[in-house]
Amino acid sequence: MNSLGLSIILKMGCICSRETILINSRKYYVLEHLGEGGFSTVDLVEDAHTHKTYAVKKIICHGEEDLKVAMKEIEYYGLLKHPNIIECFDSALKDRPNPVLNSISEVMIVLPYYKRGTLAFDLERRSVHREYMNASEMLNMFLHICEGVKAFHEAKPNPLAHRDLKTANILISDDQSPVIMDLGSVAVARVKICGSSEAQQLQDLASERCSMPYRAPELFSVESYCMIDERTDIWSLGCILYAMCYFKSPFDAVYERGDSVALAVISGNITFPDSSPYDPEIHELILYMLRVNPMERPYIYSVIEKTLDVISKIEVKA
Repeated sequence: MNSLGLSIILKMGCICSRETILINSRKYYVLEHLGEGGFSTVDLVEDAHTHKTYAVKKIICHGEEDLKVAMKEIEYYGLLKHPNIIECFDSALKDRPNPVLNSISEVMIVLPYYKRGTLAFDLERRSVHREYMNASEMLNMFLHICEGVKAFHEAKPNPLAHRDLKTANILISDDQSPVIMDLGSVAVARVKICGSSEAQQLQDLASERCSMPYRAPELFSVESYCMIDERTDIWSLGCILYAMCYFKSPFDAVYERGDSVALAVISGNITFPDSSPYDPEIHELILYMLRVNPMERPYIYSVIEKTLDVISKIEVKA
């Protein structure tokens, strides 16, 4: 056999051996495994017909409650249409009982693929050489994140909260715009807690779905009689802006040391590096969001207004 014939056979063999995914009669080739969380995996795929690349999120459902949460996530993609919130191109539910994974079904969601990755990835790269973001560009990016969050908080018929806002859940588009992803933790924002059982239930859910270094204090220790609202996201935004300045959340170091993040968060003791390249107004904006008492914390409208004010002051100084 000549070398050309062999190369064709090898190429055909390579195509045939590719893992494929079928979603609503559309075939995708799996190119790469991008990552996984506690409830899902994400693959980079190529549409077999158009050759466009996408990210496919697979959610393994171990029971009816998991399935309900996954279907709710798909519903939220349809409800939340905003340039700073990730869109969903397609989705499918497949009944796939798997005794090994102890699962009853699998939900697949076709999402856009952002080759620049996440804000967390960008900050990790910057941290190596202490490459600080330009203050004005940083605040404008943060403003777009806030605009995305506002879409959650203005959702109808009920305001929604993302509940897991963090740098790893913000993608960066080709034009440097931030895009909020992972709607798996999204919930109705305003929850009235009546009794210790309801409080424990919400606390358990938060510990399962809300990342510790970005989690609001009221979700670490939920009171038996209280009101939880969308301002849980405002705390997370304060942690995100801090990370945009100094590469990590103010509570990441505590988490990495293995110390109590809950105690650190509830104490609300936020410090800034002595050699900070940023104006005091930016620190004030961060502290404005990181108020331990949720009733003293601003709503998203006030955060946007204050961010615009800080941007104008910085631009005047420049």
